[in-house]
Amino acid sequence: MQKLVIASNNAGKLREIGAMLQPMSFEVFPQSAFNIPEAEEPYCTFIENCLTKARHASLHSGLPALADDSGICVDALNGAPGVYSAHFAGFPKSDQRNNEKLIESLQGHANRKAHYYCVMVLVRYPEDPQPIIAEGAMYGEIIDTPRGDGGFGYDPYFLLPEYGQTGAEIPMELKNRISHRGKALAMLVEKLKQR
Repeated sequence: MQKLVIASNNAGKLREIGAMLQPMSFEVFPQSAFNIPEAEEPYCTFIENCLTKARHASLHSGLPALADDSGICVDALNGAPGVYSAHFAGFPKSDQRNNEKLIESLQGHANRKAHYYCVMVLVRYPEDPQPIIAEGAMYGEIIDTPRGDGGFGYDPYFLLPEYGQTGAEIPMELKNRISHRGKALAMLVEKLKQR
């Protein structure tokens, strides 16, 4: 089994990634298994922050590393919150305050289109000149009144018109298949198979 460090300590993310990579003989570890501190994320693009996190985890572990970076991008806000999705309303992080700020920011805007975006980067070593890059998106629109009690983050306000449900209402199995992270992970697996 090839060991792979995931540049995250999120248990749900680790389970999801581990399950998809296991058939390819990867054994995944959270970065906390190597006492790796969180990487800085100083850039305004998902890809730059993601690559930084992957290189950071690989450097500190001596292993190949996989990172992901994701967020929600709202058309009327020029792509905001974007890479700042987790702390859109400042620190400490708060889903409730982030959602309140998002709805307030959209007052007076007729265009409510938005999408979740995820990029994943796998590096074989810290200075890998050919990182494997995969991405995925899930399109919808922002509603003013939250619906559903599943999901997290902006999900209760993110309506998927083709399903008539928010990200907090759709079944988890469906969400994992159509989500930005699910699509990025599927693309990553395909690229790994090609290599």
